[in-house]
Amino acid sequence: MKKYIAIALIATGTAAFAHSGVKDPDVMNRMMGMSELANQMKVIGSMAKGEAAFDAAAIDAALAKISEEAGYIPSLFEKKALDPKSEALPVIWDDFDTFTARATDLEKVSGGLVGTVQTSADLGPAVQQIGKACGACHGDFRAK
Repeated sequence: MKKYIAIALIATGTAAFAHSGVKDPDVMNRMMGMSELANQMKVIGSMAKGEAAFDAAAIDAALAKISEEAGYIPSLFEKKALDPKSEALPVIWDDFDTFTARATDLEKVSGGLVGTVQTSADLGPAVQQIGKACGACHGDFRAK
């Protein structure tokens, strides 16, 4: 679980720096969408790490937003647009069906978790499920 929390927090912290100098508006839109996912993971991750008080309503809101944003991922990547600042790998467009399926998995996993995290004990398994869904896409489709 700590691995997934760390990934989310690192992604959030570097998002602003990563966006500077992006020229392609399609790439910028994608990066903004990914930043929103990272922001929502930061909400959840801060509670999982004990840095913020547990708040089931805030977790539900974050999960719902993650699900919503995940639903936009395929449309954000329909057009092949590259930028030196982008971490998106060209394989996305070579295997767009798999990429889309993984985005759909994130949408379903996060949406399915809404309302299920009632205590801090429920939080760890939820973070692991979301981290696994995020990692499945990042492993193949995001530059390291």
